[in-house]
Amino acid sequence: MDYTTLKALRPSEFSDAADSYRSLSDSASASKDDLDNRVAVGMRKALKGQAAHAALGELKALSDNFHYTQTECGLISAALNGFAYDIEAAKKKLDAAVADAEAAKCTVNADGSVGYPPGGDEVDGKVPEGGTATGLTDASAQGMGRQAANFDPNPHHRVAQECADRIAEALKEATEADEKWAPKLKALKADDDLTVSDRDWADAQKDTGGVRTAADAYLDSIKGPPKEATPEDNANWWKGLTEEQRADYLALHPKEVGAMNGLPADTRDEANRIVLAEAKAKYELDLDSIPAEPANKYTTINHINGPMKVHSDEWIAWNEKYADRKKSLEGALAGMGQIQDRFDRTGVDGLPEAYLLGFDPKGEGDGRVILANGNPDTADHTAVYVPGTFAGIESIGDGKDYGDLGRSERLWAQSQKLAPGKDISTITWLDYNAPDNIAPQATNGHEAAAGGITLRDFLTGNDVAHQQETGTRAHTTAIGHSYGSTVVGDAAQAGTSWTDSKLADDIVLAGSPGVQADHAADLGVGAHHVWAMGAPWDDQVVRQGGRVVGLGNHGVIPTDDAFGGNIMQSDAGGHTNFFDSDGNKASVSLENQARVITGRYGDVSLED
Repeated sequence: MDYTTLKALRPSEFSDAADSYRSLSDSASASKDDLDNRVAVGMRKALKGQAAHAALGELKALSDNFHYTQTECGLISAALNGFAYDIEAAKKKLDAAVADAEAAKCTVNADGSVGYPPGGDEVDGKVPEGGTATGLTDASAQGMGRQAANFDPNPHHRVAQECADRIAEALKEATEADEKWAPKLKALKADDDLTVSDRDWADAQKDTGGVRTAADAYLDSIKGPPKEATPEDNANWWKGLTEEQRADYLALHPKEVGAMNGLPADTRDEANRIVLAEAKAKYELDLDSIPAEPANKYTTINHINGPMKVHSDEWIAWNEKYADRKKSLEGALAGMGQIQDRFDRTGVDGLPEAYLLGFDPKGEGDGRVILANGNPDTADHTAVYVPGTFAGIESIGDGKDYGDLGRSERLWAQSQKLAPGKDISTITWLDYNAPDNIAPQATNGHEAAAGGITLRDFLTGNDVAHQQETGTRAHTTAIGHSYGSTVVGDAAQAGTSWTDSKLADDIVLAGSPGVQADHAADLGVGAHHVWAMGAPWDDQVVRQGGRVVGLGNHGVIPTDDAFGGNIMQSDAGGHTNFFDSDGNKASVSLENQARVITGRYGDVSLED
């Protein structure tokens, strides 16, 4: 970049442009939310049939376009702010050098060189002549140039050379900033069509990485959260940023922001939806790149006992190289589709807006999915449901009952019936490595111990975010099913120096094989706020198995009288039926959980 260009450049113009793009991003976000949570909800309530279904599909495509616009405009805003930050630093150096040169009665030329006037003591009867100093940026060359200036009896030469070097350094910094940012900004140009494709989202993820790398100096000026930050540290850090800084940090670090306990639910949701869209696009493209399974899966060989059908060499080679990868991609994509299905169910039977509080298709081996029905930051009653063995992203909302997401939805629906006029939020929390088999994984407490620490951090973050939003605490219930109850038990006992409060107000343990505690009082919420229930058949196998393998300390499990908690009545027919409802009629098991969630303790039906 030459002197004339930098001298005339106004970094504020780029900051103003960044503000405009951020406003456009905010507008696109508002339009997307309006389509998803008002227009589409109204259509689902009022319209049925193929035409309505097709119209909702078109609305979904429009919403996707707004989401992509929101993401890309946010990224452009961050990039422009990054460029403005870099160029402003160079511009300040230039302006300071020019001001010093002019104060010393020197003249800055159009090429950035500095002319200096005659001056100094006479030499051979003459005042030393003036001249022109050309700026140098190489350290060795600068040293030689300044040494030569020092030998000049004209003192203006020394000042001029110093100013010229500073101008040259400023021009070099500006040129480097221009060369660094020009291709990044150019890459943010979208395809000139009306379809947001997987390739577009994959490019957005790539663009984010490029802009993030280029904006390292700008991001350093924002300063990230403290290392090993607590949820309260995270919340205070986020609150201390300006609106512009928050927007730019989210645009460049959506994965980190989405996983940060203590931040507002709507912020985490916005970040995680970006992560979801980009991950889905990448996985779709990766899946498309896998060659089709060979048609000639089998071949016939001659065997001592006659012709034998075996796998072909071609299929064996394909299977070894691609089969596991294909299965993994298909499973993750199925889960992503189930999450989107939940977004699309907003408004059905009154179901509230969904908040994606955590997402990572690879997280903890089974994928991370934390999804709330209703905003936990403003809820009067919040319940966090932790699923057990075999839980994973590929089945998070699977089947006619919508899997683990559906269980949380039914908890919300029944709780809302019991507490009309109150805000309810129920959360499906899968952020631990749920066992993939009964033995050996589900028969030991290793995964529960690790998951318990993570769960406690999440619940602490929820509490912090709620207090930041409302100044009060929500009534919170932690619900663990099967091995998930072991996770809840560990979380309740996993206090540290910064998590010395109780895990929740109430703890519900359904089909629990044990919580690695002898007594309900060990869970820190008071024995009268611990609620357990069991079922026959396979649930007996799970619970008694936990007693045998030691998940229940000293052979005690939550449905034992000796444990000391409340034992609720249950009409569940087996281990997976605690969350069932028949149309508008909730099961006793579901009803009792909703009574605990809403604090209607006197209505809970207990075992005799």
